[in-house]
Amino acid sequence: MDVISQPDSETMSLGPTFHGLDVDCCIVGGGPSGMMTGLLLARAGVRVAVLEKQLDFFSDFRGDTVHPSTLEVLWELRLLDQFLERPHQQLKELTGEVFGQRVRLADFSAPGAHAPFIALMPQWDFLDFIVREAQKLPTFKLFMGSEVTDLVVGERRVLGVRATMPGGSREVRARVTIAADGRRSALRRRAGLQLHEYGASIDVLWFRLSRRETDGRQAMASFGRGRVLVLLDRADYWQCAFVIPKGTFASQEREGIANLRDKLRDILPLPSDRLDELADWSQVKPLTVDMNRLIHWARPGLLCIGDAAHAMSPIGGVGISLAIQDAVATARVLAPWLRSGRVPPLRQLMRVQRRRALATRLTIRLQLMVQQRFLEGALHRNPKLPLFVRWLNHSIRLRRWLGRMIGFGLRPEHLLR
Repeated sequence: MDVISQPDSETMSLGPTFHGLDVDCCIVGGGPSGMMTGLLLARAGVRVAVLEKQLDFFSDFRGDTVHPSTLEVLWELRLLDQFLERPHQQLKELTGEVFGQRVRLADFSAPGAHAPFIALMPQWDFLDFIVREAQKLPTFKLFMGSEVTDLVVGERRVLGVRATMPGGSREVRARVTIAADGRRSALRRRAGLQLHEYGASIDVLWFRLSRRETDGRQAMASFGRGRVLVLLDRADYWQCAFVIPKGTFASQEREGIANLRDKLRDILPLPSDRLDELADWSQVKPLTVDMNRLIHWARPGLLCIGDAAHAMSPIGGVGISLAIQDAVATARVLAPWLRSGRVPPLRQLMRVQRRRALATRLTIRLQLMVQQRFLEGALHRNPKLPLFVRWLNHSIRLRRWLGRMIGFGLRPEHLLR
């Protein structure tokens, strides 16, 4: 499908009347980037339709970290206090046991932030909060259970999408279509956009263990004996991430759940009988880790953001943070065009990529460095404590620097500056 040619006019109409939905912006995907983009555009008076293929947001073991950069955006929207009324835990410091040594790795309490911590909250609660705020606005519409089946392509640009929606098939026409449909983006594939793959050497197994009052209340990471385990405090349970070599989930599953418990017992920073709760593989959710980015994020009439534009490793939990930053940049660039009824030309869509590309590439490079120099060493039983980890353990300035890199990223976006 060739949708590369540039429109002749920056004020192209949407064409003749059709039986469907006519909006300024159609957003495909109701994850963090899609929903935040919808909220910000609707606040600017843009007519927005968000299409989400699931019937609800409940999907366990999605990213549950809300970074300081996202909390700062909520503060700028005057929504931070309301958001923090929802049940959450505050992660102000990341500690760990690295090759038998207790170390302090990152400090998120640096001055200057309105919320100097990572908020741990189920992603469905975060999305529910954003949707409730967006639905207060007359120009916002959300269609759950709506799966996009194809792009609608005119002679010069993408005109919208076709979707299977409650009640039947329907077309949604828009001045711009935003693909926020995740790392397996169907719209990206339909548009023929090319990915640059970096290659990941790890996958992750997610599972839960109960949390007791005697456990403490900080997130923990444990490295050693060829294994890596991270535990996030979720009030009444620990959300656990066990790092495994790439592509080994099937073989580990064949070895049996008892074998997995034995591996975890070596490094679990909790009483080992807690692992008795892990009874079968239905309690374990594998995450296939991808690391890639689009070479070009846009075609005329179509823009990819979030995981559809760049898939991140779970290292640092920065994927959602970057997706929200994409949303802020998208709204800042496109809102003036869409609010005035104009079609944003390709060069305006590419402005979003130009704003976000450097931070995206550098973040992936940093993740690759951690993966290659630290995680791979841990998985291959290298007992040497990395020099940088030793520096972190002894320097509050370095820990705050790392906390700021994780919490805010390399180019945080703001609504007003």
